[in-house]
Amino acid sequence: MRSKKSVPAILAALLLLLTACKAKEPEPYQTQFMAMDTIMTLTLYGGDAQSAAALGVQRVQELEALLSVTAEGSEIHRVNCAGGQPVELSEDTRKLLEDALALCAATDGALDVTMYPVVRAWGFTTGEYRVPDSAELSALLGHVDYTSVSLEGSALTLPAGMELDLGAVAKGYAGEQLMELFAGAGVTSAIVELGGNVQALGAKPDGSPWRVAVQSPDGGGYAGVLEITDKAVVTSGGYQRCFEQDGETYWHIMDPATGCPARSGAVSVTIVTDRGVEADGLSTALFVMGRERAAAYWKEHPEFDFILIGEDGSVTVTQGLETSFSLLGSWAGSPLEIIRR
Repeated sequence: MRSKKSVPAILAALLLLLTACKAKEPEPYQTQFMAMDTIMTLTLYGGDAQSAAALGVQRVQELEALLSVTAEGSEIHRVNCAGGQPVELSEDTRKLLEDALALCAATDGALDVTMYPVVRAWGFTTGEYRVPDSAELSALLGHVDYTSVSLEGSALTLPAGMELDLGAVAKGYAGEQLMELFAGAGVTSAIVELGGNVQALGAKPDGSPWRVAVQSPDGGGYAGVLEITDKAVVTSGGYQRCFEQDGETYWHIMDPATGCPARSGAVSVTIVTDRGVEADGLSTALFVMGRERAAAYWKEHPEFDFILIGEDGSVTVTQGLETSFSLLGSWAGSPLEIIRR
């Protein structure tokens, strides 16, 4: 007589079978390339990841060709050389400029996309660093005013002598475009690193959040780690591009009010939000604002969160990141303040 198996035994056997047949997690496809003056890394899972990554590289290169402030033939270069005459923009440039001008207005000019002549005078576009004198800066600041940029439909008119630079938001826009492209190609999970910009599509293949490190401003590893899903994370830090002269350090994040490196008490600002453009622009603006103004701005704009590291070693985190951000290593004992609405 054939023996009967018990129900628990049958269930155990089924469980083992299901476990054995469970589909393996997809292997990541990763590619690295240089664009927008930085090394970019794309990591994709699911779908035809290799083809999607190739399209992603092509898309970023297309955007760089449109938005570069230094490349002759780019739309931004043509605008800056137009001598006050209107220039027709592509849809990409128009959309990005529209968003950038909205951020300039919302932050009361802490972000200003017409700062290029000032940044160039300090040598941050050429590597020939210098400290301009007050007379030179005063003259250059006479051509800094985002409110003078006229965008009517796709026609952009810039006053003669003024120059536009969308570098503070271009990588954020590239991140947004990559997420849209990858999702349309059937990619289920992806994370891109575009210099100081990170943007994620969904969660990791196993459903857990992505872990994104926040650089230590002193160059000694990482200050902390964030857990994110479907978010953009952008950090602006004084340590990223700077030079020293006569014992003083000057960094590339400029205060539009002074034409000098922003001295707000911040050394690093990280923005976490849904949109790459917003994260990119606000990381610069809140660095210029400093802790108190940044906190006040955040309380009026609930669509993002931030981490601000101060020159005094303090760390300020908004309440939306309270459970997803942790300090690491030597930063673990640093003063940490949670700002609440």
